[in-house]
Amino acid sequence: MANTELHYKTITDLAILLKKQEVSPVEVTETILSRIDDLDSRYKSYATVMADHAMRAAKRAEEEIRKGHYKGPLHGVPVAVKDLCFTDGVRTMGGAKVMENHIPTFDSTVVSRLSAAGSVLLGKLNLTEGAMGGYNPSFDVPLNPWNTDRWAGASSSGSGVSTALGLCYGSLGSDTGGSIRFPAAACGTVGLKPTWGRVSRYGILALAESLDHVGPLTRSSADAAIMLKAIAGPDLNDPTALSAPVPDMLSDIDSGVKGIRIGLDEQYVTDGVDPELSRAVLDGVKILESLGATIVDIKMPAVDRYMPFWRTLCTAEALAEHKSFYPSRRDDYGPYFREWLDIGSGVSGVDYVEANNQRNECNGLIRLAMQPIDVIACPSTIEPAHPITIEQMYGPIDKNRDPSYQRFTVPYDYNGYPTLSVPCGFNSEGLPLSLQFVGHPLSEALLCKVGHAYESATSWFLMHPSF
Repeated sequence: MANTELHYKTITDLAILLKKQEVSPVEVTETILSRIDDLDSRYKSYATVMADHAMRAAKRAEEEIRKGHYKGPLHGVPVAVKDLCFTDGVRTMGGAKVMENHIPTFDSTVVSRLSAAGSVLLGKLNLTEGAMGGYNPSFDVPLNPWNTDRWAGASSSGSGVSTALGLCYGSLGSDTGGSIRFPAAACGTVGLKPTWGRVSRYGILALAESLDHVGPLTRSSADAAIMLKAIAGPDLNDPTALSAPVPDMLSDIDSGVKGIRIGLDEQYVTDGVDPELSRAVLDGVKILESLGATIVDIKMPAVDRYMPFWRTLCTAEALAEHKSFYPSRRDDYGPYFREWLDIGSGVSGVDYVEANNQRNECNGLIRLAMQPIDVIACPSTIEPAHPITIEQMYGPIDKNRDPSYQRFTVPYDYNGYPTLSVPCGFNSEGLPLSLQFVGHPLSEALLCKVGHAYESATSWFLMHPSF
């Protein structure tokens, strides 16, 4: 990584330079802000650039480091957050026109914790409206830096684009049905969806509270561990935040994968999956086996039948979150999210209970399948980034979209298990491919160790858009 351009360095490598004072937080922040000026008018990852705020934080970090008060690997590192994380005095809109004038008077817990770690907040990142699938016509659509005619993922699209394009060193996204993993996969970054409750949701605009997770998108597994360590842990402001202590996420990351039991169901990995993607995933498993991991044949449950119930849960919970604006300001929503809330308004109590029962059944089947293993290996998605137009992204719900496209994401939002997505190659069209690891609750450190071992044996995470 020594010759990597400054904007594409990992947090891990940048932190070494910052700690040794070989580069300064001010120099790094100015470099990234200049890059945002140069590129983001086209790629549109940022909803709000907080340049003055960032420079003040960079100068403060520089002074602290100069005086020997080094806080750790995020100190002086420019990062960004999805624009549903409350930021004191800065608009937090959630991609929704009804929230365009919403200015919080306090920081979300994750923003406060990133600040306490010494990071430099560059700004707020664009997302789909309400953190669902489509965009409000009043907001920009982020473009995939590998191919602007392909999907950048949803809903944390700005987080994926900015991280992949070197417009920040790491970002925060959220995941309710795949919204960390989809942009990570589409944009070729690492995405870590923590255990549900591992990260406080205080000061986070919700889509569906029983399903929402907050986590990092980065350029390496070690970077994801660094960011998660900073933001995770109990929070008196969020009773749903888990009380379990957060381990040192890096202490064991270099110890390798010998003896780790990785579960593989080849049918699960290949049926209905793009062939180039499934082949890359299987090749990734072979690499881990060569590093000493134990590959265990498992049988995953047929999860597709459980996918439609996610919509019932998510629409109903989204309706509850937007009760202040819907239906009174229904027409201010874009076509997609307006329809999403309309669907939620038709969900009965019986419908919701039945959907929740199906969710619990799916959770039980996966729990049984995972009993003999430490980690599942599977794709993050069923296909690489698909063709998309801006008109489609501003349009209504695609009724032809088969819910099974979420088969590798929704089940792990249902059960709240942690997942790590890592780049595992490119297809014949030059689009990123993504390998997902799924662990037991609170096993994020193990997942990052597996991801790090895979990255150390490959070079896919070092590949960046060529500008």
